[in-house]
Amino acid sequence: MESLLYSFLAGSSTAIGAIALLFFGAPGKKAMSVLLGFAGGIMLALSVFELMPEALELGSLTAVIIGFLIGCGMMFGVDHALPHAHMSESDNLEIENPEKLPNKEASVLRTGYLIFFGIALHNVPEGLAIGAGMEASPELGLFIAVAIALHNIPEGLAVAGPLRAGGMPGGKVVLFTLGAGLMTVVGTAIGLLIFNISPVLVSGSLAFAAGAMVYIVNDELIPQANSMHSHLANAGLIVGLLLGFAIL
Repeated sequence: MESLLYSFLAGSSTAIGAIALLFFGAPGKKAMSVLLGFAGGIMLALSVFELMPEALELGSLTAVIIGFLIGCGMMFGVDHALPHAHMSESDNLEIENPEKLPNKEASVLRTGYLIFFGIALHNVPEGLAIGAGMEASPELGLFIAVAIALHNIPEGLAVAGPLRAGGMPGGKVVLFTLGAGLMTVVGTAIGLLIFNISPVLVSGSLAFAAGAMVYIVNDELIPQANSMHSHLANAGLIVGLLLGFAIL
């Protein structure tokens, strides 16, 4: 029960980012370019500086590569299952399936859903990490939970921004953001059900989450951020990358 409590507190910290964004209001076009770039930087930092090295430490290079490719492949499938759209520099929305995506807000909202999905996937193996730490010692589990809570705050901002800009009501934004964070609890619960956590399983899960997030960053976040304001998008990406590096 103690490990579930730690993971709940760590996961629920995503709501702090969402509430902060709601307090300052929905971002405009320039703010969105910074926010999307920031989200991309955070997700790249988590993938490159945390998930992949940890996955390699726990498993073999083959398991890491397979998990990463499965994560990329899954997001490729999601991308094709949903209507494809992006904002052009002229503010015109180019839509592959216009009947499914009737306005500009829907494009940003769709990106928000993908960010939500990627962050939620990332939080499952984080929960496994908390469970594994608790198996070793309560102190280690608490340390991991605190570290996860710290970087879940900017993750909450990254999830909430596009959802809010896409027209989602504030209360629903908080619930979605909280839901993404609480996938940490799901991961911890899975770890508790598996008495002896397989290092290969955890390794593959970490690499899977990394692959999914890298695909989202390259396919969605960077193109949309650059189409809104390339210089501000790069600034957001750099800040997110450095912040992610600093808090991992």
